[in-house]
This record gives sequence, C-alpha cells and structure tokens, in this order.
Amino acid sequence: MKISRRQFHAAVSSAALVGASRHCHAESVGPLETFVPCRAITRGPGHHWFGYYDKHEFDPTGKLVLTNEVGFEGRSPTADDQITVGLVDTSDGDRWQPVGTSRAWGWQQGCMLQWIGRDGKRILWNDRQDDAFVCRLYDTESKSVRTLPRPIYTVSSDGKFGLSADFRRIDNLRPGYGYDGLADPNVAVRAPEDSGIWRVDLETGRDELILSLADVAAIPWSDGKTHPEAWHYFNHLLVSPDCQRFIVLHRYRPKFDPRSLQFEGGFVTRMLTADVDGRNRYVLDPSGHTSHFIWKDSQEVTMWTKPAGMNNGFYVFTDQTDQVRPVGHDKMPVNGHNTYLAEPYQDWILNDTYPDRQTRRQTVYLYHVPSGRRVDLGHFPSPPEYKGEWRCDTHPRSSMDGHTVAIDSPHDGGRQVYLLDIRDVLNRFG
Repeated sequence: MKISRRQFHAAVSSAALVGASRHCHAESVGPLETFVPCRAITRGPGHHWFGYYDKHEFDPTGKLVLTNEVGFEGRSPTADDQITVGLVDTSDGDRWQPVGTSRAWGWQQGCMLQWIGRDGKRILWNDRQDDAFVCRLYDTESKSVRTLPRPIYTVSSDGKFGLSADFRRIDNLRPGYGYDGLADPNVAVRAPEDSGIWRVDLETGRDELILSLADVAAIPWSDGKTHPEAWHYFNHLLVSPDCQRFIVLHRYRPKFDPRSLQFEGGFVTRMLTADVDGRNRYVLDPSGHTSHFIWKDSQEVTMWTKPAGMNNGFYVFTDQTDQVRPVGHDKMPVNGHNTYLAEPYQDWILNDTYPDRQTRRQTVYLYHVPSGRRVDLGHFPSPPEYKGEWRCDTHPRSSMDGHTVAIDSPHDGGRQVYLLDIRDVLNRFG
C-alpha cells in the first residue's frame, strides 16, 4: 500500500531524530572557524532562522533584524505547526520582539518574512487563514496588521507590489518549499490555466493572474517539445531592481501520482523572464540546470547553471539576449546562494557553500569581481542530522549598507541567527 509523503514523514520523524543523535558521532564534523567578528543574536530554548537569501532581513538602520522562531527541529512542518515571527533589536541587547505568527512556512524559506521597501515601516510574511493562504502586513509605527488575500513570494524594491505563486502546488511537487494544510484543487491537472503567478497590489490587495502554468507549458523546451505528459509548477520568483521585469523558474516533474502525492525522479528547470504584467516572456536559460540566481542589475542576472557546451559554474546572463559570460569560476567553483552587496560595494558577491564531504562545514565568503579575490568569512559546521528538507543552509544576507552579514547556522545546539561584521574586509580590499 502506498502512503503519502506527509504520512511517511509523520511515521518516521521520531525515529529519525533518535537515529540522528547516534549518527552524528559516526560522521566527522570539523571545527567552527570565523575570520571576522561573529556573534549570535538569537538564543535558545527556541530555534531561530530567517530563511532565503534574496530578501531584506535588515531594516535601513541595520539595527532591527527579522527572524522566525520555532520550538522543534528535524521533521516536516504540519498544518498545525505554528511559528512566531519577530525582530531582534541589536541596539537594545539583542532584544527579541514578536510581531505575529504563521501557519504557512517551510524550513528553507520560512514564511517569506521580509521588510517592504526602504523606509523600515512595513514587514510582510505569509500565513494561513481558514481555507486560504494569505499575507500579513505589519506597520512598525501603528503596530497594526493588514491581511492580503494571497501569499507573497517576492516584492518589488519600491514596495508597491508583490508576486504570488501557488504554494499548494509547490508543496506537492517540491516538498519543503510550499505550505501544508490546504488541498490543491488542480492536483490532477498537469498544467492548469488558473494557477501560476499573480501580481498583488500591496496597498489595495487587488490581484491579477499574469502568467499561468498553461501559458508556459505551451512554450516549447530546448528539445522542441512541450511535454504535455509532465506536471508543471513555478518556483523562485524575483523582481528586477527597476521593478519592470521578473524572473521565475518553470519546472516540471516527468511522473507524479496525484492520489498519493508521490513522484519519481528529479525535476527539469528553465528560467524565464517577463514584464511585470506577464508580457514579453523570454526563456533566458533553457539549459535545464538553472539553480540559485540574483539580479545583478536590471539587465543582468547572475546564476549557477550549465549553459549548453559549458561547465557548471556561475554565469552572468543579459536579459532578453543570448549573451552569457562566466564569473568567478576559479574562486566560486561550487553552487551557493549568491547576492551582491549594496552600493558602494556592488562589486562584491556574497556567497556560501553546502556542507563539504570531509568536515560538513559550510563556508561563507565574499568574492571581489574586478580583482578576482576571494575572502572567506568563516567555516560553519552543520551536524549530520541537518539534511534534506530540514537542512539549515547559511543563506547569507547583507544589511542595506553592506557592512553586516546575517546567516542561519546550527553549529551550536540548534539553528540560530549570527551576524558577521565585514567592514574591515571591505576597507582592506574594497
């Protein structure tokens, strides 16, 4: 008899936790090493983390740092698991200030908690309310909360609109990145016309479907086929700095059973860009290997991929053209979560690695593009139990002035948030 993914996790989670505590002594874990000032700004007994690397965690002053708080680790979240969202005031003894809760979250991206715009007055996160996933907007001055009718994946830099994706479908086809608790009405539809990407006005809450899965499934892939037998979904959205275009990864699973929610094999990926109204669609990376990416500016995108005839690595693509050039292949040889520091340090790429095989340490580093210089900021051990869906990637995020980096790390008794002071590196090598 087949069981669903959620049933499987519920059955094995307690055994996995016991086994992990025994297994961690069998695998070698290297020591913590830091090369810049580093300190924890959260502490137990709760576990704290932010989530993804491409969102604003710091307010404009750099003093208020957003985090999620949860009371357990080591298993998939269920529909009943609630986390607390809040901020740490680093100017007041790292005081933790809760601002709300969420029942729509995952280990990798949290609940999309982030600052909106650049005035430090609004915070956004996703939640579940009745039979819908929604978005909460918190006003730091009035302490009031508004609710938008759709969850938000990413926001424009001017704070005027966000883009929403179908987290029910993501939960089925990419476990760990969607939200549990709501059934997908299109679970048995391979490329639904009423599921896709919505543009949401953050002031009025008005939403509009700007790109459907049916739309992109009809675009031939690099092999000339449209793959009507496949199961399509969207993941990983990001608006360009000038708020004119957006990126999305269009992915499909070759085989999926909508009754058991089980699939076979991996997924296939291509990167698309489009205007923020869904028009002028362009397949920027058709290789099938697109991974982590970031807008370098409003015309160029830096990503880990493997363009046709080239090796795996980081490349800079120019939007709506076939122009591609490598970046940092000798100093950034493995996949990581890459961003650029803010002006005037935009020549620096902030990046990390996954745990290496020998010591299970994750390295956080800076790469200076003009000089080709790499500066490691630290090596952070990740115990063996942090694997799969509930792993704890460092996901480095920088403050708006570029002086401070925040990471998530489980190296000291559970995942917590740490700050790295990189001012000396910038002064010495910038």
